[in-house]
Amino acid sequence: MQPSGVGPASDESGRPYDQIRVTGITATGFHGVFEHERREGQLFRADVVVHVDTRRAAATDDLARTVNYGVLAEQVAAVLAGEPADLVETVAERIAATALAHPLVAAVDVVVHKPQAPITVPFEDVVVAIRRDHQRLPAAEPWSAERAAQRLRTEPGVSSLRHPPAPASSEPVTPPRAETATRPSGADATAVLALAPEPDVDAFGVEAVRAAVASASGPAAAGTPEPDRLDQEPDEAVEVVLALGSNLGAPQDILRNAVSALAAVPGLEILAVSPLARTAPVGGPAQPDFLNAVVVGRTTLSPRRLLRATQAVESAHGRERHEHWGPRTLDIDVIVYGSVLAVTEDLELPHPRAHQRAFVLQPWVQIAPDAVLPGLGGGPVAALAATAPDRDGIRWLALDWLSARPGAAAPAATAHAAPAPAAPAAPGRQDPS
Repeated sequence: MQPSGVGPASDESGRPYDQIRVTGITATGFHGVFEHERREGQLFRADVVVHVDTRRAAATDDLARTVNYGVLAEQVAAVLAGEPADLVETVAERIAATALAHPLVAAVDVVVHKPQAPITVPFEDVVVAIRRDHQRLPAAEPWSAERAAQRLRTEPGVSSLRHPPAPASSEPVTPPRAETATRPSGADATAVLALAPEPDVDAFGVEAVRAAVASASGPAAAGTPEPDRLDQEPDEAVEVVLALGSNLGAPQDILRNAVSALAAVPGLEILAVSPLARTAPVGGPAQPDFLNAVVVGRTTLSPRRLLRATQAVESAHGRERHEHWGPRTLDIDVIVYGSVLAVTEDLELPHPRAHQRAFVLQPWVQIAPDAVLPGLGGGPVAALAATAPDRDGIRWLALDWLSARPGAAAPAATAHAAPAPAAPAAPGRQDPS
């Protein structure tokens, strides 16, 4: 079963992929906005179609060269019976992300049925049908046995058969709106972060950030490049794009805290925060996947003062630079500063590898679909994202990552942060990644 009006998925040459269909996967789930739905549960059913090239598997008669539909069906059932969601749409996105996590799946069609929905008039079914692929990514993370087991351990009273009702104070999450991203409203950062836990900004090194910003306009320290146009403050606020990444400690909490710290930087206004992407590392040693996000803002800081501010936020979260392209608690790159094109010893604008990095381009295009990357190798961000060499390394996109999970404690920023000095002892340089 495919979403209405959607034809078969095709490969790059236009030939339709083969399809593996698993229909009628059924489980009792606890999804819905009403307390009785969370308490009593109801029947959910899913139909899944994965688009794959089955020729190699058929030629070799090798299960490893295709999708194990038995495993897939079990994973889909686990999503249906797993962590409660308010919306059927969210459940569908989780199933799509789970299917796309199988490396041979090029696209997936998901249909979720809720035949026992609490509707007061006669009806047969409620159906949500979606298609997702590696360009139009799911807005959720895939099911994980480890995460499901951790949830059972950390939430008393949760079992594989029954879930507690949603907390009464839980409110729906408003995801970033891509259609408004190219027309910044100019609202202050609290509008973007309204759903995030109230931050203890001092824990995020904000005072160190402010000191670093102030010091960048003072007398040059030893080793500081001679003043140039990257030290000049703009006549009016300039739009900037920052890319954030983390794969050590508690990455989601670290990134959430980093956004709060950036929002507190004097002279920097946050306009939009992208969905969160899980991405495979590019280059460097073997290491965990990264979580990545993009922040669009505007600033009255000079490019170099903005760089110092981002480096101070990194330092406040324990960032150390020991290994090229190695794992890190927090990485913040200045991708774009208005239309400035510059190459200096410590900063290059735009970022020299942004046009090749799907982990920057994919989150960016979610909040600014018409954005254009200036400079050599630049162009429409959407087109660059579709052709980036690492585009297959994007695992999933989560829309609601800035908000704490219902009932979860606010993250303790100091758990993964080293104390930051009042200002960097020597001027830093743009990260080479």
